[in-house]
Amino acid sequence: MAELVPAPGGFLKRFLLSGALNTAATYVLYLLLLDALGHRWAYTAAFASGIALAYVLNRVFVFKTHAGWRSLLAMPLIYLLQYALGLAVVEAWVVWLQWPRQLAPLAAVAVTVPCTYVLSRLAFLKR
Repeated sequence: MAELVPAPGGFLKRFLLSGALNTAATYVLYLLLLDALGHRWAYTAAFASGIALAYVLNRVFVFKTHAGWRSLLAMPLIYLLQYALGLAVVEAWVVWLQWPRQLAPLAAVAVTVPCTYVLSRLAFLKR
């Protein structure tokens, strides 16, 4: 089984860097869509665009490999789980806690990143 905690400067550093880039790009998209679509649809559209960007970044920058069909098929499932958890965080943030909706996706990222890292690593690394 692949080691889940890489040496310093390895996968985790690149994962966090690519995640920051992906988060910035999709956060800007969320903000651009927020007034027109509302928080649910803006989050959904931004999230969907982030899946494609994440796959490319994971394949060519973070892990610099893939596990064939396993990684290609695993990505949508990983991000479906991340989406469900993230949307629950966004919904709780906006509706229940009534905190600023502009910050809701950032809270979702903080909750979902650890899970996404472990699952992405398992999907991309050959066993």
